[in-house]
Amino acid sequence: MNMTTTETGEPAPIKAIPLRRPGRWVAAVVVLVLVGLFLYGSATNEQFGWATYRQYLFDARISKAAWVTIQLTILSMVAAILLGIILAVMRLSPNPVLKSAAWVYLWVFRGTPVYVQLVFWGLFPSIYKSIDLGVPFVHQFVHFDMQDLQAAFLFAVIGLALNEAAYMAEIVRAGIASVNEGQTEASVALGMTWGQTMRRTVLPQAMRVIIPPTGNELISLLKTTSLVTAVPLSTELYGRARDISGANFEPIPLLMVAVTWYLAMTSVLMVGQYYVERHYSKGSTRTLTTRQLQALADAQGKETVVETLPDIPGGERR
Repeated sequence: MNMTTTETGEPAPIKAIPLRRPGRWVAAVVVLVLVGLFLYGSATNEQFGWATYRQYLFDARISKAAWVTIQLTILSMVAAILLGIILAVMRLSPNPVLKSAAWVYLWVFRGTPVYVQLVFWGLFPSIYKSIDLGVPFVHQFVHFDMQDLQAAFLFAVIGLALNEAAYMAEIVRAGIASVNEGQTEASVALGMTWGQTMRRTVLPQAMRVIIPPTGNELISLLKTTSLVTAVPLSTELYGRARDISGANFEPIPLLMVAVTWYLAMTSVLMVGQYYVERHYSKGSTRTLTTRQLQALADAQGKETVVETLPDIPGGERR
């Protein structure tokens, strides 16, 4: 292969010609045509009821139901994370009783459908008509009459949190187990306590493994709130949209309204997940950032200047 050179004797830069890939353009045209046909068909289909869709998209009842959905998601996720951490520590504990109890919990809540669990919590007042707290057979401190307790929202949060905690326990356990044991041994050698080791050494590295699946679980939990109608709780987004469609006999546009709100909320969560993941992934890749590249270039430039300076007779290089 002949290599051309410039007047200075250096090799001329290679002119790279990218390969032609007509298959990409054909595929792009096909996809755009299909998307256009779908949008045109949806826009001209009267069954979608776009006038009703626009009427109820920002209806006060729908927006209030969306806020209830957000509350359900946040409260359930916070409780699930706290309980999941406890279960993960129990799974990693050398105590066989704690380890077995955590395993049974995960076996039950991961092995049964969440809808069935929510139905159970809806029937909880029928199963336990009253709850007494105190010393058994001696003294009663608190008495709860479950028949008079209207707490569908509370039971929905409990049902979602208990189910989600089983999955969060495995996520946290996997994140802690992903950190090399040498990190813990080094922290102990430096005199750190167990709490300091977990907070300063283990958890910051484990978060790289914990954050991505936790974000996915949060998004999944938001969509799972549509099942709390089994409790029954109909004040959340899907339940409210279903109630409105039962009154105006137009289920399709109300279903599209619910879909739009779900997409909006999950999109916000996805954006937040992206930035949280980027924060905890610092140092996990060899790709240098723009600031790091600039600092490296400046450092190399200074070294070059030092090497090119002449030596001063009888003195030091400056």
